[in-house]
Amino acid sequence: MKEVAIIILNWNGKTYLKNFLPFVLATTYKNTRVVLADNASTDDSVQFVQENFPLVEIITNNKNDGFAGGYNWACGLIKSDYYVLLNSDVEVSPGWLEPIITMMEENERIAACQPKVLQYAARHSFEYAGACGGWIDQFGYPFARGRVFHECETDKGQYETAQKCFWATGAAMIIKADAYHKAHGLDESFFAHQEEIDLCWTLQELGYEVWVQPQSVVYHVGGGTLPKASVHKTYLNFRNNLTMLYKHLSLGDLLWVMPVRIALDAVAAYRELFKGNGRQFIAIARAHFTFTKWVFTKKLRRNRKASAVQFTGFYKGSIVLDYFIKGKKTFNQILNS
Repeated sequence: MKEVAIIILNWNGKTYLKNFLPFVLATTYKNTRVVLADNASTDDSVQFVQENFPLVEIITNNKNDGFAGGYNWACGLIKSDYYVLLNSDVEVSPGWLEPIITMMEENERIAACQPKVLQYAARHSFEYAGACGGWIDQFGYPFARGRVFHECETDKGQYETAQKCFWATGAAMIIKADAYHKAHGLDESFFAHQEEIDLCWTLQELGYEVWVQPQSVVYHVGGGTLPKASVHKTYLNFRNNLTMLYKHLSLGDLLWVMPVRIALDAVAAYRELFKGNGRQFIAIARAHFTFTKWVFTKKLRRNRKASAVQFTGFYKGSIVLDYFIKGKKTFNQILNS
């Protein structure tokens, strides 16, 4: 039985650890180890876990390297067959790992997989971060089976099939360790947000597949580190998404996609301004400024190896057009249009 390391990256998450570590430790998959990777917390998270959960292994970082750097640091120290990148604010069920590991063992091409992710507070609704398998449109906007922008569907069993997708959520990603290292892990320039999409894109360029297995279900609080309305979160999301497009799109696609994307982001920025959210407007503008600076200072490296069009989960349309103009609010409405 392959060893699975469940790695919880922690930063000042004592409350979540108190609530959700017992569920993780009740996981029924026999060959697991639970590792708390502390990202230089300033609360007493580490001491609390040491005193109350002695079975949990603890490694401590001397600085906060963000989601990407923190997991790269942790995975560099941990030797297991599989890594589980699990947010501290996720409730798992006892048998959640078996369906995923079984499927991944039966198909050597699967490098990463996610469970179905439902909301912790509204347990019959899909959760924003990944829902039931992540997709992306041709302009880089991510969405998922069960979630388009902030529209989260009620889970009525409409997405019960295990299938390939474009990206697996970083809130609960199961990934083969050798594939993680072959892809050189998460891009640390992202710091946090959308780095898992970038990693899944790289995995597919390397010939791997990314899947979702709805037989496994977890419940995610969401927004545990940065709330939805955070200005910094807006900045990271826009900056990192532009960075991802620059890294992976062919030059031909980049030349026409990027101007359209910049125009769409400008509309989003002015929409926030007219709503009175001046700080959100500035955050989007800052994201574009930083991205442009990175391009001209050659901070970014293009690693495009294959067209994303060939990958499952790549939508050759615009969810902005579908959602805001055509009024299509659900995943199936968009895909069946």
